[in-house]
Amino acid sequence: MSVSSVLAIDQGTTGTTCLVIGQDGSILGRAYSEFTQHFPRPGWVEHDALEIWDTTVRVAREAIDTASGVDICAIGIANQRETIVLWDRETLEPVHPAIVWQDRRTAKQCEVLRNNGHESSIQQKTGLLLDPYFSATKIGWLLDNVEGARIRAQAGELAVGTIDSFLLWRLTGGKVHATDATNASRTLLFNIHSQQWDPELLSLFDIPESLLPDVRDCADDYGYTDPDLLGSTIPICGVAGDQQAALLGQACIQPGMIKSTYGTGCFAIVNTGPDALSSQNRLLTTVAYRLSGQTTYALEGSIFVAGAAIQWLRDGLGVIQSAQESEERAAALTSNRGVYMVPAFTGLGAPYWDPHARGALFGLTRDTGINDLVRSALESVCYQTVDLLEAMVNDNVPAISTLRVDGGMAKNSWQMQFLADILNRPVQRPTTTETTALGAASLAALQAGIIGSLDEFADRWQEDVRFEPDMSDLDRQTLLGQWQRAVHSTRTFSENR
Repeated sequence: MSVSSVLAIDQGTTGTTCLVIGQDGSILGRAYSEFTQHFPRPGWVEHDALEIWDTTVRVAREAIDTASGVDICAIGIANQRETIVLWDRETLEPVHPAIVWQDRRTAKQCEVLRNNGHESSIQQKTGLLLDPYFSATKIGWLLDNVEGARIRAQAGELAVGTIDSFLLWRLTGGKVHATDATNASRTLLFNIHSQQWDPELLSLFDIPESLLPDVRDCADDYGYTDPDLLGSTIPICGVAGDQQAALLGQACIQPGMIKSTYGTGCFAIVNTGPDALSSQNRLLTTVAYRLSGQTTYALEGSIFVAGAAIQWLRDGLGVIQSAQESEERAAALTSNRGVYMVPAFTGLGAPYWDPHARGALFGLTRDTGINDLVRSALESVCYQTVDLLEAMVNDNVPAISTLRVDGGMAKNSWQMQFLADILNRPVQRPTTTETTALGAASLAALQAGIIGSLDEFADRWQEDVRFEPDMSDLDRQTLLGQWQRAVHSTRTFSENR
């Protein structure tokens, strides 16, 4: 007897995870694969969109194969946000590598727009700041630097979108060019108040609207898969940017609830309900989710480098063999021995928004070793989280009593305890840390009628471990003071400032 289930596709920055999730929320099948990161120039980050596509289909098939006797009745997609693909509508082929959200190639263009006084109006409409992190200047760069792209775009031959749009186009065999409101809200082109592509912003960034996808609710009809891909025709019923999907996966559906995801980057989002709060501390106002035409908003702080720092130690320096090794190495030290890492490899995100900052290490001595480097990388993520939550508090967000965490780094118990200590707040880790995929699944299940409401899904959330703060105020303030000195020194050093 077959079991009705949902396939959740979590297409992340460094890899793709697929889960098969049953009606009761249990994980019936799982598969994962990394893909290649490309760094063609300093500050540039690209992906091969076809490699992402091939990886996604392969991992989806593997997840379905590991879940025996299931009937996949819907698909939900979560994706790395802001990353942009420009492709040929007829051949489905990208015309250039995908430009990743971490990419900084359009920093100067953002500075020109800021100096010309455009940031205030952009922020009012989109809730975002002028930064190369977001999609609009990436799209403009592609149109201006790929030979013939702008002419072909105006002729209707090309399409553009975030990774979800590219996957939808290929999953449906070129029938559906769409995105959801959360992904649209990260482009600098979408008015989060009117919930539509903004004509003035399209004109400012010189992007034809015909190039862009249709914007739909997070739980909506996104077409059907080509039967040759996954063995049958399956409706695609839910889409959300990965961080918004994780917010749902963490059951943060009431105003004031907050989660922080620790993956390649770190993203803390607090649900603000129907109110689009305007930040005075350089945080982002964004769409948390849109259901049945009703928008729920959030305030977000983005850290560009979290798990990527450990990945750099593993792949760039070769000083560790696996990310799991980092917990043991950090715990082997009784203190950080005065070593601080500012992992600004692709600039600094909130609340600094400094695209020119670059990574730095402080406090090195002759006896500094691998354990010190690893611990400084893990601690840096926690210090940056403090920066984000302090900015939220200063923006009059309701009192944050606890922080729900997820993502790969959340499995590191030493780091989560340090996070609780340096935040001076309890940290909650759920039984399932793959909350991005769970959030995507909840949207698909909602649209498919498997669940009746998000409340029904939220009731399944369970705490696995609660980390209570256990650090003196003096130690906490000393560590944070040294961290701020390190950040200031890093930003001062930048040759482009």
